[in-house]
Amino acid sequence: MKKSLLSLIAIAGFAALAGCSTPSVITLNDGRELQTLDKPKFDDDSGFYEFKQLDGKPTRINKDQVRTIKDL
Repeated sequence: MKKSLLSLIAIAGFAALAGCSTPSVITLNDGRELQTLDKPKFDDDSGFYEFKQLDGKPTRINKDQVRTIKDL
């Protein structure tokens, strides 16, 4: 019984974490598309969108290069 309760708690935790991320596609002015693990956050101070690529690397893109951002 103890193992099944622990498994249930672990599954619920992973499901909650998976629900927090929103994969997106950023289309740049030159036509390239970048897929992200999470929704890009805009930094007002620097003028850049910040996000993680599919390989987990943090990336920044200038807002002037971005045409659209769509959730997947």
